[in-house]
Amino acid sequence: PVDNWPLCDCFIAFHSKGFPLAKAVEYVELRKPFLINDLDMQFKLQNRREVYRILQDVGVSVPRFAVLDRDCGVPQDYQVVEEDDYIKVNGEVFMKPYVEKPLDAEDHNVYIYFPISAGGGCQRLFRKIGSRSSVYSRDNSVRHTGSYVYEEFMPTDGTDVKVYTVGPDYVHAEARKSPALDGKVERDCEGKEIRYPVLLNAHEKMIARKVCMAFQQTVCGFDLLRANNKSYVCDVNGFSFVKNSHKYYDDCAQVLGYVILSELAPNLAIPYSMPMIQDMPAPAIPLCNVMELCCVIAVIRHGDRQPKQKMKMEVRHQKFFELFTKYGGWSKGRLKLKRPSHLQCVLDTARFLLDELNRKSEASSEIEEKKSKLEQLKNVLEMYGHFSGINRKVQLKYQPTGRPKGSSSEGEASSERDPSLLLILKWGGELTPMGRVHAEELGRTFRCMYPGGQGEYGSFPGCGLLRLHSTFRHDLKIYASDEGRVQMTAAAFTKGFLALEGELTPILVQMVKSANTNELLDSDYQDVPYCQMKVKAKLRDLFQQDKDLLEDDIAKMAPTQSESLINSLKYINNCMKMCGKVYTLLKSMTTQIREKKTDDKYKDIVLYHGETLDLMLRRWGKIERDFLMKDHQYDISKIPDIYDCIKYDVLHNKELELENTEELYRTVKALADVVIPQEYGVTEQEKLAISQGICTPLLRKIKSDLQRNVDQNETVYQLNAAYSKGVATPDRHVRTRLYFTSESHIHSLLNMLRYGGLCDRETDAQWGKAMTYLDAISELNYLTQIVFMLYEDPSKDISSNERFKVELHFSAGMKGALPDEKEPCGGGFRPSAMAATSASPPMVRRTFYRGCSSASSTDSRRQLFYDDNRVVSTNSTHSLTMQPPPSMLLHRRASGSVFPYTKMAACAPASHLHLFTSTDKSQADAHRRVKAYPTYLMPLETLHNSLSWQSLETLFSLRCEDPKLSPKSRFFNIPQYSIDLSTGDFT
Repeated sequence: PVDNWPLCDCFIAFHSKGFPLAKAVEYVELRKPFLINDLDMQFKLQNRREVYRILQDVGVSVPRFAVLDRDCGVPQDYQVVEEDDYIKVNGEVFMKPYVEKPLDAEDHNVYIYFPISAGGGCQRLFRKIGSRSSVYSRDNSVRHTGSYVYEEFMPTDGTDVKVYTVGPDYVHAEARKSPALDGKVERDCEGKEIRYPVLLNAHEKMIARKVCMAFQQTVCGFDLLRANNKSYVCDVNGFSFVKNSHKYYDDCAQVLGYVILSELAPNLAIPYSMPMIQDMPAPAIPLCNVMELCCVIAVIRHGDRQPKQKMKMEVRHQKFFELFTKYGGWSKGRLKLKRPSHLQCVLDTARFLLDELNRKSEASSEIEEKKSKLEQLKNVLEMYGHFSGINRKVQLKYQPTGRPKGSSSEGEASSERDPSLLLILKWGGELTPMGRVHAEELGRTFRCMYPGGQGEYGSFPGCGLLRLHSTFRHDLKIYASDEGRVQMTAAAFTKGFLALEGELTPILVQMVKSANTNELLDSDYQDVPYCQMKVKAKLRDLFQQDKDLLEDDIAKMAPTQSESLINSLKYINNCMKMCGKVYTLLKSMTTQIREKKTDDKYKDIVLYHGETLDLMLRRWGKIERDFLMKDHQYDISKIPDIYDCIKYDVLHNKELELENTEELYRTVKALADVVIPQEYGVTEQEKLAISQGICTPLLRKIKSDLQRNVDQNETVYQLNAAYSKGVATPDRHVRTRLYFTSESHIHSLLNMLRYGGLCDRETDAQWGKAMTYLDAISELNYLTQIVFMLYEDPSKDISSNERFKVELHFSAGMKGALPDEKEPCGGGFRPSAMAATSASPPMVRRTFYRGCSSASSTDSRRQLFYDDNRVVSTNSTHSLTMQPPPSMLLHRRASGSVFPYTKMAACAPASHLHLFTSTDKSQADAHRRVKAYPTYLMPLETLHNSLSWQSLETLFSLRCEDPKLSPKSRFFNIPQYSIDLSTGDFT
């Protein structure tokens, strides 16, 4: 009984499994001791509904939520409707992703449900068991027993913040990797979860004060989510201590000692000062010349995909107009349907119309849609046995006067001019398994560009970036368009980039931002095609001429004098005959596939990614029908589709042993190398005009990203230097912005940089060589990268044009499906800030992250040396997670000498310049010393390593805002958007 408990003046008790909290309450009522943490409130902490109610009462933001209480006995309190992509709880709708938490706060089995468009399934969180805190499950249905809180998922970029108070005036915060990201718990050598102290802003400190006082818990821990430029409390734990911080323990002892003595001995004059976090002194400028990395921005094309397929049909039936009305198509005159419920409605309509046609009912006479088109619509939507917005979508466009005559190569011109809808069905285009592997591999390689990576990719991959990110000195945001292949590429890249584990779906939902990016990264502009149609008409006229090309003809078709374009035109020689050759080879392909279908040897063959011979024949048969139009002209707009198909089969379906595939590949590639880049403009003026219409929002966003670094805006997560342990330079910080998009944005952005007036190729030798290299690039293939790296020289005056420098790097992505002897060779990856001039070793320039206080400072005592293809370490007992010194030493095999791999002048020997080695055979020695870029990718080449920030800002401002760029610029309706200046987020 509590009567026998010893007397005490101050009482500390907190709820835990097996602790008699009710008896503790009895003791407090009997003896009236001073309480550190209120006990009655600890009962309320065990109910998540009560926790959220109290937080709302004191004005603390919580995620939008609804309670499903199946234990209350009141039916209206547990009304739930579950659909594919949302749940409706007591009238409150939550779109996926949403969170399902047990009402009992002691139950830590929290589920996060993902949308089908991202792969579906759920992440199941639980109390940490060993190195796991969550697992991914394919189950997509909510739990049907028990009571739960359903709440909106907060996108936190994979980071949680744990906050600890000791009284209302003292707060400590630590950040950790979100347990929902990949479920792997990062632990230190003592087995404790790795966390790093971070600073809270003034608003978050006020939240901590409110939580501490509202729950009357002097020592209190709670979870903070930073999302959508706001801070939310999602859980209050009550009595909690920081796991491993001597500074925190000292502060806590000091605060609690003062609180207890002030209550028990108020008459004593107790000397006390609240522990304060001292401002860190400004980093001293080192004597040597230092370039500090501030920001990395990359625009990347998606990975290898299946061939895209498309079918157009004009529809007039009332059921299609009802769909158009139901989902709000009249507001913009067009509609995009990707959700499973939407696609199901289209499928139901197609099935209904086909049933009417098959029964030959009276209503069938009113059906104007072609039966063959309806059957194809039905067959495509029924593929895979389930819907996923990743691989299929339907678009509907209103046509007030019907479809124009001659608008289709399939002869669907309408004799009537009544209003109609153009239905466009798109399928295929999914990221292949190879595309996922390549994207993940590129992510692992990409982090080696950061200081500490030093190009080494095999034994010690990008440790500098991983160290920076894990200590919350890396502000990372990843954007992707709404296309499934682009989003999955971004997720796979992120998995490799951050060394994550598990499935891609949780990574995609939590790390990749695809909402509000349609205008930023998608090509759904309605007015840009006006100019492109004129360009395509010009190309079509040029390709319909049955004659050998003369020098004047080549000059007319390639006014930019691009080497790759001229070589392709010379290879083609006669456009009409080359198209005829392609058509003959297409007929040969379809004939061979039909023969394979009847051959018992190939009866049960399953092609790459689950494709069958029947589906393959449909794919090639449609291309054959579309390429030769009824007027016996060739539709050159189908050349990119033909190239996609043959490239896919050459890469993935070699086991079929089809004849003439290599000949078809090389023939159609030559045509594609002319048609595809020219679709974005033939002349420089046309290229700029079309690029402005496509990528202006992206240019504005890149400009904003770089400007925020120049303006020294604060970051979302800032390491708390006073409490940091094992981090020698807590004030370092780098921003990374990654944009994943499709081919159109890559072409447009590169055209802006090439022809927008960034540099003069005649006066700038480095830019001239870069333009020569780009002229030799025939294709911007999958995983093409355009990379900006911003450096700051703190030794320069803040107003000096030399304080900020930008490096521009480029890779043309995957190499061709067949070996190419004419593959261009550039100058290699030559970041100026990582080179050293051998002429004057004492005056080397060294590269560090922004905020490094001295040239000799390092995050680690671990010293690394390169020796051939091995990494040799001294002090090998230290943790592998420690960052190697920024000025790595390379062992020169020829002389046996050791030199710092820091800054090389532009005139330094080429063998010193390749962090990511190029294909030049003369670089054999460099290949031995530094591991190569993945062999299936074109090497990352430096286009310019000393651009001034002012020149880039001028280009962006001019091309984003100048309405006189092109006489046709009035046709461009550039979408408007806003940028949050505090975070740089696009909305």
